[in-house]
Amino acid sequence: MKYICINCSYIYDPAIGDPANGIAPGTPFEDIPDDWVCPLCYVSKEEFDPME
Repeated sequence: MKYICINCSYIYDPAIGDPANGIAPGTPFEDIPDDWVCPLCYVSKEEFDPME
């Protein structure tokens, strides 16, 4: 499942991950460390909602 940042609309796609910030492709959103932030606007992981 993809997740969207409610602040800037960045979409976290587990198939892609966030390699530039140490999140490998295939990493489910739930397994991202709690201190990870949005790579575009730097809000916390708590500011993401699941995409329908």
